[in-house]
Amino acid sequence: MEVIKQSETLADQAYALLKRSIVNGELKDEQTLPEETISKELGISRTPLRDALNRLASEGLIIQKKGRPAIVAGFTREKSLEYMEIRSVLEIHSLTKVVAKADSEFIRNLRNNLSEQLVAIEKNNFQEFIELDREFHILLASRNSNEELKDMIERMNTGVNRAFLILSSTIPKSAKGAYEEHVEIVDAIEQKDIRLAENKMIVHMNNVEKRFLNYYSNSPSNKI
Repeated sequence: MEVIKQSETLADQAYALLKRSIVNGELKDEQTLPEETISKELGISRTPLRDALNRLASEGLIIQKKGRPAIVAGFTREKSLEYMEIRSVLEIHSLTKVVAKADSEFIRNLRNNLSEQLVAIEKNNFQEFIELDREFHILLASRNSNEELKDMIERMNTGVNRAFLILSSTIPKSAKGAYEEHVEIVDAIEQKDIRLAENKMIVHMNNVEKRFLNYYSNSPSNKI
């Protein structure tokens, strides 16, 4: 892991670094996070580290137990499907609220993300694609004025993102399909067609679940 930069808030930076390490799989499911070891690696005291761990626990990324080191949370098939169901409800609702607010800058940012997705697919960099997918969905919600809803969408996407990363060896065969669905969503937003955008998002969310179930059925274990 990287060393903390003193110019930034220590707790915030520790949170960001640990979250990234968990999401990208550097820190594995059920891996322990001893405070003394982690604080030394990051170059900070335990106080800001504990703040960071508390935030990660509130997002469901780690599990804290009294008198024991925190551990990285595991994701079962059932838990991942729960995340997807909540994510679908939130994102479809949010999309209907932001279409009318879509301006040229918003569309440009979405198109830039789509371009990066395509590059990642062409380079067979599917870990990068999954992260860009997460960023795409968070960006879609960014014009919603409901901060709590945006935070929930980010949390749900982070959990689903981890699930897909762990099964990433099966991603190549459907990444292009996901990308094309993203394009159709943005096209509908640019047309300011709320109903079409909503329908495209529903199709995309249904396909995300189908892909996951397909990945999971081909996984050698019952846990992701």
